[in-house]
Amino acid sequence: MVTEGGTIGSAATLDAIRVFVALVAVAALAAIVVRRLKIPYTLTLVVLGLIAASVLPRGAFSVTPELVLLVLVPGLVFEAALRIEFDELRRTFGGIALLAAPGVIITAAIVALILNVATGLPPALGFVVGAMVAATDPVAVLAEFRHLGTPRRLATLVEGESLFNDGTALAVFVIAVQAVQTDVTWAEAVVSLAATVAASLFLGLATGWLASRVIASVDDHLIELTVSLAAAYGTYLLADAVHWSGIVATVVAGVVIGNYGRKLGMSPRTEEALDFTWEFMAYLLTAFAFLLVGASITVGELVAALPWIAWGVIAILVGRAVVIYGLLGGVSRLPAFGGAGRISIGWLHVLFWAGLRGAVAVAMALSLPVDFPQRALLQQITFGIVLFTLFVQGSTAQRVVVAAKAVERPEPLVDPVL
Repeated sequence: MVTEGGTIGSAATLDAIRVFVALVAVAALAAIVVRRLKIPYTLTLVVLGLIAASVLPRGAFSVTPELVLLVLVPGLVFEAALRIEFDELRRTFGGIALLAAPGVIITAAIVALILNVATGLPPALGFVVGAMVAATDPVAVLAEFRHLGTPRRLATLVEGESLFNDGTALAVFVIAVQAVQTDVTWAEAVVSLAATVAASLFLGLATGWLASRVIASVDDHLIELTVSLAAAYGTYLLADAVHWSGIVATVVAGVVIGNYGRKLGMSPRTEEALDFTWEFMAYLLTAFAFLLVGASITVGELVAALPWIAWGVIAILVGRAVVIYGLLGGVSRLPAFGGAGRISIGWLHVLFWAGLRGAVAVAMALSLPVDFPQRALLQQITFGIVLFTLFVQGSTAQRVVVAAKAVERPEPLVDPVL
């Protein structure tokens, strides 16, 4: 509302607009600078967020879990899912399923065990931390691997894991929090998790199919883009409203539209507009996500939690090693695969180091109930782990890919069965 003096009546609205414009300007300037300095763009954004959190008055702008999970994540995972080719997803689905389901639970359990033995943190609280940091974050992983020139199947394995296991981790996180606050048996937790994932898959298939049919029925790229936007955020919000996994549902919807929808009735102009528009949206959302990750972390509070953070970092590295080299690498070498399904040790190294954590882990930490036991400590452990993976693993990921010789080459390294 505009007053007689020409000012906007709602101060909150004006502040939100100012923050949005400032974030866009900072993201653009950062992109220009890092192109000249050749340093990781996402790490620069996190540093800028940390600086902003230290310089600006506390509470100048708040980073809420709703902002990350309802505004940033749906668009990011939908754009990534649009680019996944179904044939490649099918060939690597066995590996993705291992990493996205048992991999998440194994990592969470290892984190809980190590934190309990090393620091005395109760196992139930350690498992909550494990759930928050168990999944590789699509915001972080996709931003770091998009331009590395890795083979398509390896990229699909990395992207597919990062997309699907966030949904699993969120479901495990909700159950873990409930287990601390109420009496939830392991049997009930497993049934709840399986039901949530299955229902979310079905919802994503239904909304993706419906959106694809609507897109095929019109021949206007603007309308078709609008339908894709409604499908991305509508699927997430619908799943969230019924307490299912919005990430899983949105990923499935994106895969359906990106494959079935394209073949059903998209014109070349629509495909080009769809890819360009969602690439631009993902670029902006990625920039916002990393700026907000940095802005939500207070460096001073991390220092006091350094012993717990150090053990947490050790725990996630151990958990990642067990899942990648033991679970995935071991299964790919079973006699049932006849040796043809082996994933090369170089690829396993890349997958191990690709376990970055980011905005989704931060959002889960922020969403812990105010009266949750040792809430501040659990948040600082999570924030510290996120910073370690972004700065240490994120800044060296390209070197690992090159050293592992995980570059594009004609012969397949992952068997279709896996």
